[in-house]
Amino acid sequence: MKDLIVIGSGAMGLAAAYEASKQGKKVTVIESSNIPGGMAAHFNFSEISLERFYHFICKTDIDTFDLLEELGIDHKLTWKKTKSGYFYNNKLFKWGDPVALLLAPGLNLYEKIRYGMFAFFQTKRTNWQKLENISATEWIKSWCGKSVYEKLWAPLFKLKFHEYSDNISAAWIWTRIKRIGVSRYSIFQEKLGFIEGGTETLVAKLIEKIKENDGEIILSEPVTEINCENNFALVRTDTNSYKGLKVICTSPIQELPIIKPAFSDELSAQYKNVKNIGVVCVVLNLSKKVTENFWLNISMPDWNIPGIIEFSNLRNFGEKNIVYIPYYMPTTNKLWERDNSVFIKESFDYIKQINPDVCDEDLEDAFVGRLNHSQPICEPGFLKKIPSIQTPHQNLQVADTCYYYPEDRGISESIKLGRLMAKNAIGALDNL
Repeated sequence: MKDLIVIGSGAMGLAAAYEASKQGKKVTVIESSNIPGGMAAHFNFSEISLERFYHFICKTDIDTFDLLEELGIDHKLTWKKTKSGYFYNNKLFKWGDPVALLLAPGLNLYEKIRYGMFAFFQTKRTNWQKLENISATEWIKSWCGKSVYEKLWAPLFKLKFHEYSDNISAAWIWTRIKRIGVSRYSIFQEKLGFIEGGTETLVAKLIEKIKENDGEIILSEPVTEINCENNFALVRTDTNSYKGLKVICTSPIQELPIIKPAFSDELSAQYKNVKNIGVVCVVLNLSKKVTENFWLNISMPDWNIPGIIEFSNLRNFGEKNIVYIPYYMPTTNKLWERDNSVFIKESFDYIKQINPDVCDEDLEDAFVGRLNHSQPICEPGFLKKIPSIQTPHQNLQVADTCYYYPEDRGISESIKLGRLMAKNAIGALDNL
């Protein structure tokens, strides 16, 4: 009998398992994949270990800093001055500082002043609750005007949220603006961080510590059922059963294993009613740089992407230039069914339009990663839609990335929530 069973070995699950194991609790982590890490997992790409989905660190990621220090790997955290850009009307422009805003095309002086005031004051705001029941569209228009919204924000929203683009919480968008806005060296210079060796460095150290504390990591066993008895829970996979006093499940809530006894119809509907979109993320290794920017927003009417992340402008890969091109969309979108080769060709064609000096011979390697549940759709009033982490079964807690709200999904948010759930489980165990 284990004290705690954790389902899922992403950052949230591993943080929970580590927190419980260091307190002397017997812990088992069960992962469906053959590699740990979840969205933070690495893969071998062009002879380097690389994240399937890009990650970076901001100055607000306090929970990441605390955990890195606790694990003794805080020296692996590196900061770098980075740049942002905007590709608009087939031209590349600087973005992200007052001078860039003044020189930006497509906006008159009055619109630029309104946008600048909006961006500045949102980094100073501390209370997101007032934005909770307002749509981002309504909020941005009230600050910047309809014209600015239509020129700068509407294209990005459409390619990120598709049919949901007019119904996204202003509170959720604000946290994204603030996170990047305060991660700056000065008003003219942004500054982002990364862990040397990538997120695998953190994942590997967490697993090492869990095992040192007599915890175990089970891979390649998708959980099919959680049977909650009065005093324990039985977690079943296709090949094994695991018995534990407490269970933390970090699966996407739309894909929860079968829970017995079943939740009420009302609670089950709450889980299913949290909408989510998927991502097709193309990773390219190029022999030439595309731009000098880490983040490049894109506003091109006929393109299917809102931007690219030139990761090698943050983390040095030698002569390799690593670029992530994410396609966000509901999995019901007709584009989702396209073959990986189509996404690779299309994204590389975009790259060649951004930088005409890049030619076919510069494409060294390509990879496509897919996630069915990559981004919750956080509507106005979303906080009330999220079911409690503690389920009606006292031995089961459930959470996924939507529980970070109003924060966006990220490593730091995963660590914070995972450790919180572990502490809740430990407190309950200590009171038995």
